[in-house]
Amino acid sequence: MRTVQILLQTTIPPNADDWSIARFSRLAELLRAYRGPQGHVAFDVVARDREPLGRPDSTLSRLDETDFDELWLFGVDEGDGLTAEDCAGITRFRQSGRGLMVTRDHMDVGSSVWSLDGVGKAHHFHTRNVDPDPSRCVCDDPFTPHISWPNFHSGANGDAQEIAIVEPAHPVLADHDSSTGAIRFLPAHPHEGDVAAPGGEYARVIAQGRSKATGRRFNLAVAFEPSIRGGPAIAQSTFHHFADYNWDARLGAPSFVDEPPGNGMQTEQQALQNTQVYCVNVALWLARVM
Repeated sequence: MRTVQILLQTTIPPNADDWSIARFSRLAELLRAYRGPQGHVAFDVVARDREPLGRPDSTLSRLDETDFDELWLFGVDEGDGLTAEDCAGITRFRQSGRGLMVTRDHMDVGSSVWSLDGVGKAHHFHTRNVDPDPSRCVCDDPFTPHISWPNFHSGANGDAQEIAIVEPAHPVLADHDSSTGAIRFLPAHPHEGDVAAPGGEYARVIAQGRSKATGRRFNLAVAFEPSIRGGPAIAQSTFHHFADYNWDARLGAPSFVDEPPGNGMQTEQQALQNTQVYCVNVALWLARVM
């Protein structure tokens, strides 16, 4: 197995009091430590924030010219995190057959990703690419009133949520150490975003959550199969599934996060293990080596 080149990338410049790439350090460590069947290093990981806003990022705008095999893009901006040139570079990257994981958060957080061809259209926001289903354009989380829809409440930061697998089970959800053969848990978040499979794509919803506030189902992940449209891709409902704080709330969050955290990721024995299995599976699947 070859060593897969992965770029972990945010859509904001470095900022110690925001969701900059330093707050995804456990994910980077997990992937760097993973070894393939023969004991070799499976992933070479570069983790970076974007360059200053208002001009094309030198890496993203020319991503198709790099040696990266996959991009994990964390949309943590307020709508201005990607330029047209950045989106074009990322789109050409996927059109060349390489892998893409794109995630965002509630309301309009990360809404700059909606301009990406294909996978960007899987992300519905408050004011951009609004969900055509009006029943999903309503507030779900009642506990943080200044955050509007989409804001699906899967639990406290630091807690775990039990997921529902949409059959047939996708390979990224497999867990061969589980009695069911699949993962059961992912990190929870008080206000997750809205993802759905867009028309005209080889894409489907593969996992769902259930709101702890209203009991309604919502989509957690959409998988895009490799096709003439481009390489494999995952659209994820929130970047909090991958953040240090949501894997272990003791690691801290930006000062503007004021909801009380939980500790279910530590008390539920399978939760962190399932999350780590999922991340490795995604990395392998995006590289087409699973």
